[in-house]
Amino acid sequence: MNDYKKHLAEQLENPEFAAEWERQRTQREYIKAIIAVRIEKNMTQKELAQLTGIKQSNISRIENGNCSPTIATLQQIADGVGKTLHIEFK
Repeated sequence: MNDYKKHLAEQLENPEFAAEWERQRTQREYIKAIIAVRIEKNMTQKELAQLTGIKQSNISRIENGNCSPTIATLQQIADGVGKTLHIEFK
């Protein structure tokens, strides 16, 4: 197990940390999805910005977790990379 995973496992033993980690799960998931599709398409943030009409700085903020995109913004990203945005309640 790498140091990050070991540290995370230790932190998740703290109930307050674990609750906050779970609360942020959706944000981590959409960030990972955006980065993954960008890597899959071999694109830079700048290229994604050009395809979607979203400023590169905003793409960066989204990927870094410094802002929460609207559903419309997520749809723009999906459209730009030829993917379908899927939102589900479980």
